[in-house]
Amino acid sequence: MASEREDFSLSGPLHLSAIDWTNVHHRRSVAACLVQGVYILERDRQLQRHESQALAPPWWEFFQFKLLHQLKDDADFSIFGAIYEFKPPPSYSHSDLSKDGIPRYVIAFRGTLTKPDSFSRDLELDVHLIRNGLHLTSRFEIAIQAVRNMVASVGSSNVWLAGHSLGSAMAMLAGKTVAKTGVFLEAYLFNPPFVSAPIERIKDKRVKHGIRIAGSVITAGLALAAKINHHNTRLSEDPFLALSAWVPCLFVNPADDICSEYIGYFEHRKKMEEIGAGAIEKLATQHSLGGLFMNAIGKGNVANTSEPLHLIPSANLIVNSTPARDLKEAHGIHQWWKPDVQLKSQLYSYK
Repeated sequence: MASEREDFSLSGPLHLSAIDWTNVHHRRSVAACLVQGVYILERDRQLQRHESQALAPPWWEFFQFKLLHQLKDDADFSIFGAIYEFKPPPSYSHSDLSKDGIPRYVIAFRGTLTKPDSFSRDLELDVHLIRNGLHLTSRFEIAIQAVRNMVASVGSSNVWLAGHSLGSAMAMLAGKTVAKTGVFLEAYLFNPPFVSAPIERIKDKRVKHGIRIAGSVITAGLALAAKINHHNTRLSEDPFLALSAWVPCLFVNPADDICSEYIGYFEHRKKMEEIGAGAIEKLATQHSLGGLFMNAIGKGNVANTSEPLHLIPSANLIVNSTPARDLKEAHGIHQWWKPDVQLKSQLYSYK
């Protein structure tokens, strides 16, 4: 049985009858709805809702998109992603399509679905994410191949990435991967997972700041020791430089422990620079304390892990300060197309 949240006519942003692609709120809402479309595509598949019974199409057709391709997991055959193509009405001219802000193609990824037909595979991917091994999964291989093929076919300026939760991690990993080759895709990442202790939950700002400073000093020390002990690594290397020009949009809710640490991650970096400890933080921000500790005691597996996914140099951080009723609402995708959402954005550029 369909839920109200799956029905676009009941839950979608019907107020966006005319999209202004220069409006950041419109762009955010459309990207979030296209991600929701992937969720509903998979629910349509699970419940065998076909043709007139399918609930997914309005989530993209309302904004003049068509479904170009479904991305399916090779393990359970669930739909985890979709490639959409913008199909404007005849009133659009060629010059309109060439304007900045209009995506020709959007590659969107859903997050974890707590339904029997897909939950076990999604949970397996969540574990890989926590262990920094998402890049080794077959689902990511399918995703990154789709991204590379689209970029090669239509050019990077015509492709957006979008994702929510686990799907946000998938989109971020794809974005980071191609950014290392000089390809910078516009990305809308909703509730992206930040695998860390929820320090942001601490109410006392002095205590919270003290914990972050101590963490940075320890992390920087372990990172420096690891570089000195690894003869193939030069101390002057900065893995963030290749990524610094990529500026994804991160949409986080402070009440969502899954993504709220991004707020402290970027704010702390700025504060460290203000107190003259920028050099320490520049080294610390590129590493995970947990990963460095595991490597230090010989438990890390370099062959099966990569740098923690949540560590990124630059971002446009958008925080939703609208009070959430519960964790489910704070982590949900629906919050991002509400017309009365209270947002604060901050651009963080790595230098």
